[in-house]
Amino acid sequence: MTTSNASAAKAQPKECLFKNAPQERHWVGDGFFVSSLITPDPKVHGHYDPFILLDYAAPKDFSASTKQRGVGEHPHRGFETVTFAIQGEISHRDSGGGGGTIMAGGCQWMTAGRGVVHEELFSKEFSARGGTLEMVQVWVNLPAKHKMTTPRYQGFADAVIPSVTLADTVTAKVFAGALRDVRGPCSTHTPINVYDVQFSEKSGPALKREVTLDLPAGSNTLALVLRGNMTIGGQDVATGEIAVLGQEGVVVTIGTTDQHARVLVLNGQPIKEPIVAHGPFVMNTTAEIEQAIGDYRSGKMGHLGSSR
Repeated sequence: MTTSNASAAKAQPKECLFKNAPQERHWVGDGFFVSSLITPDPKVHGHYDPFILLDYAAPKDFSASTKQRGVGEHPHRGFETVTFAIQGEISHRDSGGGGGTIMAGGCQWMTAGRGVVHEELFSKEFSARGGTLEMVQVWVNLPAKHKMTTPRYQGFADAVIPSVTLADTVTAKVFAGALRDVRGPCSTHTPINVYDVQFSEKSGPALKREVTLDLPAGSNTLALVLRGNMTIGGQDVATGEIAVLGQEGVVVTIGTTDQHARVLVLNGQPIKEPIVAHGPFVMNTTAEIEQAIGDYRSGKMGHLGSSR
């Protein structure tokens, strides 16, 4: 869970198994125009585990409005929703009492656990002035022993997320896990590392810059390119694409010739349990899904008040 060192050059590299390109974009609510780069498919879940779903809302301009666009009240059970605000501002409120607003560079990590109802909307201020929204939402699975845990909300502003210098003009924000012994603030139920790797401007002719990350053996890794074009695990990956790396190996090399390239790296130890997904619920069995539906309909997951 640290970056490259003297022995890393001799370590076995993680290779890119395949890439997922952006699919046809669709609306989630009336505020998030997303492309689903991974979805909860048991046939390929082994390559993504513990990650279940990844929606990327590429930059989109919204005009000023008195209405808060977004996704209204809806339930979840059995996993965690993790939202990264790349541009814009997103407000969260849930029936467990959690809530807050994140601005660009911030992160919201909600553990649905045994069940919660929440909403995700543009902040009032962002709605009033309009602007560009760009966000990523990831669903992180919970192991069976934690699926019915107490709901929890974590919200972190950009200013409190530590940054690590990887190389000249290359930095990484650490949301979760550790990088060069710097730990991210997000608390996780299973071993997870989340890094936002950014290549800043370098003067002179375009030169390929590379960084190498050490990652745990046997872990799954997803790398979503937000800016520029990159080489990740030996494959060229374009803006908006996601590289899926194999579990073998312990290092991954990321390179680019673009001046402002940026990649979100998601790494986690697989839970290796069956998943059954139905809409907003992800459990281990069909019977548990049926129970979740019944509990939601009977009000056991709570409701939101009308005030905002």
